[in-house]
Amino acid sequence: MDELIDILDEHGNFTGETCLKSIAHKFGYFHPTIHIWLYTKNHQVLLQKRALTKKVFPGLWDISVAGHIAAGEQIEKAAIREIFEEIGYKITTNDLHKIGTRKHMVKHNNGIIDNEFHHVYIAELTQNISSLVIQEEEVEAIKLFDLSILLETEKHTNVLLPQFKNYYQSVYNKIMQHLS
Repeated sequence: MDELIDILDEHGNFTGETCLKSIAHKFGYFHPTIHIWLYTKNHQVLLQKRALTKKVFPGLWDISVAGHIAAGEQIEKAAIREIFEEIGYKITTNDLHKIGTRKHMVKHNNGIIDNEFHHVYIAELTQNISSLVIQEEEVEAIKLFDLSILLETEKHTNVLLPQFKNYYQSVYNKIMQHLS
């Protein structure tokens, strides 16, 4: 779905300009996104298998929930919206714990230029995943993995991307801090 998003400068500051997501991806404009990693007290992390129709990384087991922030939308409201839209899980801002902002720059073979600032959150998953409802246009499946998957991406095919190992390690460390 094409949506209106804010344009950022190369430092993550708002420029006051907006454009459609497709335009930002065509020209490589920086824009804000959210990543939410859902974990359990049993040291598991929820991953979603991206729908095969996705333009970027189709079929990859990826972040619990991720998405674009609409123009003018508050970051945490976008996180709550995306979580509910993609997997039907209701949380509040008190459940979200921001662990950082990550500059991400990738040119994909299909021409999409992803220049994004990911606002990264963790939150505890307190509901059984069998009660969650996936958004089939975005998500093919969801599954709980042992948290160690974040440290062992090179050992698994089609689960996360080994080139972002440092990012996953930092997420693992933050989740472990919250669990202790």
